[in-house]
Amino acid sequence: MAEVVTVTLNPSIDTSAQVSQVMADHKMRCSEPSHEPGGGGINVSRAIKKLGGESLAFFPAGQHYGKLLRGLLQNEGVEFRHVEIAGQTRENFIVREETSGRQFRFGLPGPVMGEDECGAILTLLDTLPFRPAYIVGSGSLPPGAPVDFYALLGRKASKLGARYVVDTSGEALCRIVESPVYLIKPNRRELSLLAGEEVLEEDDLADAARGLISKGISEIVVVSLGAGGAMLVTREGCRRIHAPSVRAVSVVGAGDSMTAGMVLGLTRGLSITEAAMFGVAAGTAAVMTPGTELCRREDTERLYEKIRGQG
Repeated sequence: MAEVVTVTLNPSIDTSAQVSQVMADHKMRCSEPSHEPGGGGINVSRAIKKLGGESLAFFPAGQHYGKLLRGLLQNEGVEFRHVEIAGQTRENFIVREETSGRQFRFGLPGPVMGEDECGAILTLLDTLPFRPAYIVGSGSLPPGAPVDFYALLGRKASKLGARYVVDTSGEALCRIVESPVYLIKPNRRELSLLAGEEVLEEDDLADAARGLISKGISEIVVVSLGAGGAMLVTREGCRRIHAPSVRAVSVVGAGDSMTAGMVLGLTRGLSITEAAMFGVAAGTAAVMTPGTELCRREDTERLYEKIRGQG
């Protein structure tokens, strides 16, 4: 039985290809494309699977790309439940320039979803045959979705007795103050937004995170610092977790892999510090893989032991 449920309101098909050089106004011949499931919570579920865990993914799916999304997840062995919607599930396009190694990422907005279709996802949670330990709400909101969707999801998680983990941005992130939250994973820009500041300096991040905790916005704040690792802030204190140096191939999915590592670590009985370390290891492992591929288990476990050894 899965202890983790993920919710993705704006899933995608992530199409990746390579081209020799990106040039304006030129017809560029791309390599054979690859297609993978995408979207915050879906990537969290996929990463949990890759790390040897289980979860249950909830999402809306529509038309051709919705059908493709379901088939791809079935191929990966990710358990899911979906709601049929009228619009077309979105496609994202990622191009790697071979001459420079640079990556160009094109994200489409997604189908227009009204309150009824969004509410159907929340209603679907009522059919769970078990009570999950964690519910993860992750990713962007599609056009037309209520900006307080993640707050509504948080209230649903509370009713189900689950710890609520949120990883989103913009106004959707700001509205989480309206619901109980166990853990948020903002980057520096997102933490600045929540704290009502322009751009926080690194020395101010811990105080800003403590402010969110003292206001009851979240019990735990894990500030994502990219290649710099993460900062874990709880009521008990603050801990900086440094990411090992690795050769970066693609940053796609690193944040989702980090969330997956943390949540899976918690379900395995790790302390919050150990779980944050495992999350940083998973996020670091993800940048070592090409295209939209997520973390690999063997890389994550090796990097985790290295991070633990740093003390």
